[in-house]
Amino acid sequence: MRKLLRVAAVLVVFALVLSGCGGGGGGSGDSGDVTQGMDRKIVMGYSQIGAESEWRTACTNSVQAAAKEWNIDLRFSDAQQQQQNQLQAIRTFIQQKVDIIAFTPVVETGWEAILKECLDAGIPTICVDRSIEGSDRASSNPSDMSDPDNWFTAFIGSNMEDEGNRAAAWMMANVASIKPGKSVYNIAELQGTVGSSAMTGRFKGFRDALGIPAAQALGTSSDGKYSIILSQTGDFTRAQGKQVMEAFLKSNPNDIDVLFAHNDDMAIGAIQAVEEAGKVPSKDIIIIGVDAVKGAFEAMVAGTMNASIECNPLLGPQVMETAVKILNGQTVEKWVLSNESDYDQSNAAEAYPTRQY
Repeated sequence: MRKLLRVAAVLVVFALVLSGCGGGGGGSGDSGDVTQGMDRKIVMGYSQIGAESEWRTACTNSVQAAAKEWNIDLRFSDAQQQQQNQLQAIRTFIQQKVDIIAFTPVVETGWEAILKECLDAGIPTICVDRSIEGSDRASSNPSDMSDPDNWFTAFIGSNMEDEGNRAAAWMMANVASIKPGKSVYNIAELQGTVGSSAMTGRFKGFRDALGIPAAQALGTSSDGKYSIILSQTGDFTRAQGKQVMEAFLKSNPNDIDVLFAHNDDMAIGAIQAVEEAGKVPSKDIIIIGVDAVKGAFEAMVAGTMNASIECNPLLGPQVMETAVKILNGQTVEKWVLSNESDYDQSNAAEAYPTRQY
């Protein structure tokens, strides 16, 4: 009898273990082997460009946290700013037969071959944050394989041209009250990584708003009030932003009225260079950045930065939701826009406690 009781107890424990391992439909990351919204656990390959800024780190953290929440097996690869590393990672994902691939392209060009390899393998792809050359995220002919919009399934991110537009609009609305009495305002620009969609979009959008041809690095606005006198890449990093701004100040020590930086990290580096040159940032030189990271809020509250145009990095939940919809055969928008605002010294202190990045 004792032997029978021991056998029965073992069978009960074994049954409990099996029930604990079984997947239930839907649910959160605690649902075992099933991805939320699916009848199985899906595998996603993700190629991130690197960790060049606060923004990028926040984006990566959001993707990884969302994958855990949705119970998605995330195969994550850091490209360390090298497109070749991304191409290699994506080919590895194809070999692994993942269910879906998401990637943030370092630069806009050079994606046709690898994305067609994904198509041939039957693996859908999602562009995150940055897109590829020739894409307007609004393809009208899905069967036209010469159209880059048809090389990927969906794009999730911001309108980079609009961000450049918004930066110029803020400048034109506020520059005269900060630095009154000038007939022409001279602008220095810190570009992002050359060839990236973030750089090209913000570069073009800023010039479009001023009436300067998008192909021109330097030029004067159509109304003659604004002149871009300096423009050089700072590669989206704080260190490069400081280094390039130091060079700007040495070559034009008293000529710069406004700095437009394609991201906040470069703007913060430039602020250090401005202070070391004996000038007052936000007053002697108006500082405008893009991203709205916490460091920018701290600078705006401290009075050393004037404005930051938000580019929301918390894209992880949208990436996972879109992936599940695609794999369930649902129709998704070609361009899933992120929600964004603009901030300056008038509203930064109030918004800062709620910032997540």
